[in-house]
This record gives sequence, structure tokens and C-alpha cells, in this order.
Amino acid sequence: MFDFGLTHIALPVRDIEASVAFYAKYAHMQVVHRRTDPVTGSDVVWISDRTRPFAIVLIRAAKVENVLLPLAHLGVACTSWAEVDYLCAQARAEGCLLREPQDVGFPVGYSAFLTDPDGHTLELSFGQEVARAVSHPQ
Repeated sequence: MFDFGLTHIALPVRDIEASVAFYAKYAHMQVVHRRTDPVTGSDVVWISDRTRPFAIVLIRAAKVENVLLPLAHLGVACTSWAEVDYLCAQARAEGCLLREPQDVGFPVGYSAFLTDPDGHTLELSFGQEVARAVSHPQ
């Protein structure tokens, strides 16, 4: 079986284990592949929420430049408004809440921005209905 379509996004990170822990906690992702690149010597980890064939590829880098900042971000759908609030409370306590949750209505829903250990932005949301838009385009 060969992959087809969008399969991954690659992010440079300074500390792979810190990034793995962040995305496990806030995006329900887990390591599905790990290696050291034989050419560059960089550690590489693929993480996925296993809901579809898509991964975030974390590549260890000495310096992280061009981080994903709002509006550039990764988006994760949560199961409820309460889950967004719960994760934001944790992020607030850990100092990584970038923008408080807010309800901006359809089609964006209830969302907040967090910052990962390298400054990349992660959006948590509930009610965006991306699946509906993809399956029933306007």
C-alpha cells in the first residue's frame, strides 16, 4: 500500500522528547516511528493521533527558525467545549497558553492557541466541522 495525498508536516524542534510530551498531552498524539537520520545525524520522530494516515514529523535541530505563528498553526479538534477549557487550564498553568479560548461562531467554533516548546502554534478547537466541509464542499 502506498500513501496518497497529504501525509505529514515536518517541524524542526530542539528537544524531541519535550515536543513528544507536549503533543501527547495537548493533541493526543503518540510516537509511531523513531530513527536517527543516517545522513544528517538528526533524531527524527513521527507522531500521530492515529485517526487518519497523517503524522507530524519532528526533526531535531540545533536552532529552530521560522516557527509556526498565528495565523500559521496546527489545528486539533477536541471532543467538547469542556475539553478545550480543561487543556487550556493546564496550558495556562504551564505558561504555554498563547490565546485564551473564545467562541467565534461558525465555521471556526470555540478555539484557543497554545505554544509548543519551540514556539510553534497549536490551535485547540471544538465545533469547526472540517470533516463536514470536506465531505460536503460548498
